[in-house]
Amino acid sequence: MKYLPTIGLEIHIELKTRSKMFCSSLNDPSERHPNINVCPVCMGHPGTLPVINEEAIKKTIKTGLALNCKIPEDSKFDRKNYFYPDLPKGYQISQYDKPLCKGGFLNIGGNKISITRVHLEEDTGRLIHEKDYSLVDFNRAGIPLMELVTEPDIKSAKEARKFSQRLQLILRYLKVSDADMEKGQMRVEANISLKKGKKLGTKVEIKNLNSFRVVERALDYEIERQGKVLASGKKVLHETRGWNDRDEVTLSQREKEQDHDYRYFPEPDLPPLSLSKDYINKIKAEIPELPQSRRERFAREYKLDEKSIEVFVVNKSLGEYFEKVISELKNWVKAVELKTKISQAEEKKLIKLASNYILTDLQGLLVGALGKDFLITPEDFAEFIALIYEGKISSKIAKQVLSEMFKTGADPSHIIKEKNLSLITNESEIEKIVKEVIVKNQKAVEDFKKGKENALQFLVGQVMARSKGRANPESVRQILLKDLK
Repeated sequence: MKYLPTIGLEIHIELKTRSKMFCSSLNDPSERHPNINVCPVCMGHPGTLPVINEEAIKKTIKTGLALNCKIPEDSKFDRKNYFYPDLPKGYQISQYDKPLCKGGFLNIGGNKISITRVHLEEDTGRLIHEKDYSLVDFNRAGIPLMELVTEPDIKSAKEARKFSQRLQLILRYLKVSDADMEKGQMRVEANISLKKGKKLGTKVEIKNLNSFRVVERALDYEIERQGKVLASGKKVLHETRGWNDRDEVTLSQREKEQDHDYRYFPEPDLPPLSLSKDYINKIKAEIPELPQSRRERFAREYKLDEKSIEVFVVNKSLGEYFEKVISELKNWVKAVELKTKISQAEEKKLIKLASNYILTDLQGLLVGALGKDFLITPEDFAEFIALIYEGKISSKIAKQVLSEMFKTGADPSHIIKEKNLSLITNESEIEKIVKEVIVKNQKAVEDFKKGKENALQFLVGQVMARSKGRANPESVRQILLKDLK
């Protein structure tokens, strides 16, 4: 490319707390009735005083630590002054020169994306635009809003999308936010310029990016648009643009503000924050295993492929269920080893079998993540896998058994016995079915004798169908080969 993209992101995240950032009003942005979760403090009435929500402070610090940030011992809140109908006080309580978290990084595909800061502020209200007028809902006003700002280290629209997705996953692992973009709990804004050589271009901010797909498309569009502007000999304007989802274009909104336009000054109604090392270490101790560590551990412990690991990492509840199943299978292996030794290769095969059935057949029955109505215990699923591994049920029967387990929560052995689904072990019974199939499928028999291998597979399928999946396919194959000589 003649011009190279330089992209930085500003990401706002609504934190999961019981109350709002500076008052006791309920933090419930999903509330459908407007202006219910409000009080004199978050409505900016004269004479009211804000009080800092400590849980929001903890969640912001926890996020910063998870993103390799430094946590300064001194921090404070500032007033960001501007007028807009959704800002009841006429200013926003935010952080300017002393944020809660500084520095940090996140690796995306080998590229280290540096994080400038993670700070805390209060959210604004929500504007509802009708044909001839606009309404304001202040339920969202005052909700704890964490803002993350990256350095302009992102080199493509695809990389910006991946960064946003990885961040969302970390936030969910930390349980600081659901970070649902459709619900506005995570909002992405992108700053992009095109540079030629070492000289940076003019920065443009893009707003209204409400999904990961839109983040990528808007940046791709803006890269192309700015490229055309520069190629024509014109200058790119320093402005804020919005994404139009219908036409898939960015549109000019206003000239970009500078920091001095907001007249930042220290918030006089809130004391400065002093964070001890002990306080920070206690928060650090609460950080669970994070997605990247989980990826590395799953690869090391279970020897799964990258695609399977990613599903178990993204769908955390499914990954936790998989690990419980494997734990039960290992107990089964120990019990079996009293009679016969199971090699490491066979144990790996057993783990892969469990992974495949969870990722394909079980996920096909699920809608979303594992919920309270999910009835199959890890013990029963491990027993189900052991039955398949030992050849006691065929893959066809396995699908029926799993479906019944999903509906009723019954254990697999009970289902197999109740519905008479166990494999036919009597060879003479299989022989009888084979002879019936040969008599009724003479064309396939002749085709096989002419050297057509597919005909044998067809006959195996016919026997399996007649036995309702209860015959062992390999036994069927051997008997057919013997009878077709």
